[in-house]
Amino acid sequence: MKKKWKILMFYIVVLCLLTGCWSRKELNEIAIVTALGIDKSEDGYIISVQIINPGEIAGKTSTGRTEVVRFTANAGTVFEALRELTTDVPRKLYLAHLREVVIGEPLAKEGIGKVLDFLSRDHELRTDFYLTVAKGSPASEILNVQTALEKIPANKLFSALENSEKNWARTKTVKLDELIDSIVSNGKEPVITGIYVYGDHEAGGDFTNVQNVSPNIGLRINQLAVFKKDKLIGWLNEDASKGFNYITDNIKSTVVNVPCQNGKVSIETVRSKTSVEGKIENGKPKIHITINSEGNIGEVQCEIDLSNQESLHKLEEEYQNNIKDKVEEAILNVQEEYHSDIFGFGEVFHRSDPKAWKRYEQNWDEEFSNLEFTVQVEGKIRRLGTITESFQNETRE
Repeated sequence: MKKKWKILMFYIVVLCLLTGCWSRKELNEIAIVTALGIDKSEDGYIISVQIINPGEIAGKTSTGRTEVVRFTANAGTVFEALRELTTDVPRKLYLAHLREVVIGEPLAKEGIGKVLDFLSRDHELRTDFYLTVAKGSPASEILNVQTALEKIPANKLFSALENSEKNWARTKTVKLDELIDSIVSNGKEPVITGIYVYGDHEAGGDFTNVQNVSPNIGLRINQLAVFKKDKLIGWLNEDASKGFNYITDNIKSTVVNVPCQNGKVSIETVRSKTSVEGKIENGKPKIHITINSEGNIGEVQCEIDLSNQESLHKLEEEYQNNIKDKVEEAILNVQEEYHSDIFGFGEVFHRSDPKAWKRYEQNWDEEFSNLEFTVQVEGKIRRLGTITESFQNETRE
């Protein structure tokens, strides 16, 4: 009987401890931040936050207000600036649902290490948001642009980054952990996707912009920013950005245009696999890149007989050459202009030959700039589509 009473008392104590939520936050007490913009200022940092207007998002009828509101503050540190925002924002900032962090280009050139310290230290922040660099305009202007289709601009950027990476391959999603790992690594440097405003920057916050069928102002992601440690040192062009993703095995799908008689053929890459090997030959490090890609014919704008095996073979050769050219352009561009191993070749040598890596580690930037490499591409066209010969060939006869 005493044993039963002891068990009962134990459950009563446990239930008392479990009642209530001591750390609860009511929705009407918090301001949900979806995007954070960080710019350099004379005093330190200009912090911009994009906050959801819950009444417009959850309400069944619109009141005519915008779905998000932007607030800015200037202070010596990021943390201080966020607290400074309390003089303007009537609710406590809630950063757990952050989707996008936009860093101003001048700040990125100066170095983002101090900013990353805050982002990785704050217990409220999750690490599943994406980081981008504002190209040609402050991060605060990026957060001030209303976007079509998506009511919340931060969600637009988040989804566009994922969609572009999967289907176009000139961009790359970068999360906080990956960025920090690249910065502290001795054999790989970071890259971050750029974002810019097209159209009239000052009119980006005008709600009437998204009421047009063809918005005149919007946000576009394109090109990769090249870093050395935590500092931005330049930008890859569009082809080199795609070449980077081929090298780093980050191609899910993309489109390759190859020339043919009086026009071109668009090939959709549906599979791609890259392997990178590092060897020491004659006392010098060398890299060999092997890429296996498979594609389907997406569009034909020339006179070609796809049922002819010889024609198809020539098309595959052009497909291979196109990929190879982009890869070689990316490597040579970075070697000659930036001297920053964004491809992770140093990590390849570190894994394959740790003893040799110790000899090259201290002067890897110089070794990388003079690194010899070979590129081998195996490209196959698997499907021709629902038709073999274009009807355009018949109209030309």
